[in-house]
Amino acid sequence: PSCGPRPGSSHLPQQLKFTTSDSCDRIKDEFQLLQAQYHSLKLECDKLASEKSEMQRHYVMYYEMSYGLNIEMHKQAEIVKRLNGICAQVLPYLSQEHQQQVLGAIERAKQVTAPELNSIIRQQLQAHQLSQLQALALPLTPLPVGLQPPSLPAVSAGTGLLSLSALGSQAHLSKEDKNGHDGDTHQEDDGEKSD
Repeated sequence: PSCGPRPGSSHLPQQLKFTTSDSCDRIKDEFQLLQAQYHSLKLECDKLASEKSEMQRHYVMYYEMSYGLNIEMHKQAEIVKRLNGICAQVLPYLSQEHQQQVLGAIERAKQVTAPELNSIIRQQLQAHQLSQLQALALPLTPLPVGLQPPSLPAVSAGTGLLSLSALGSQAHLSKEDKNGHDGDTHQEDDGEKSD
């Protein structure tokens, strides 16, 4: 009877030992799996954080662009308002015939179509590219519309849009000036005829 318990008692610690080591291995595997998941999540989190900072940088850039464009738009609107006031003050001094001509020229100047704006912007971009090429002292070659030579320094979107709006306003003002000069030349001609 003394022999019976010994094999049972020796068998029980081996089974416990096997179960304990097996559990430890399983815990170790699970820990390594969790560690790998943590590492991949950390990499993804770092990637998202860098994307977030990049998006914030873009947001600030676009905010500055929109603020600058808003200021430019209000400035141009104020210029147009003042020029309209000047035209309204000068108009009564013209003869009836010239008043009609000037009013017609003013109405034509106000009717700017989208294709006209596109062609103006295209011409200004080409002129801007040519001026940059001349500044770099490179041989001038005709460029396709909308392409920028690779050797030119990159222009930021904010300055590009602001320069476009400024150039557009200058073109609009020069167009109005031409119309105003047409009225002046007619007036001078009329004055010479009347003399």
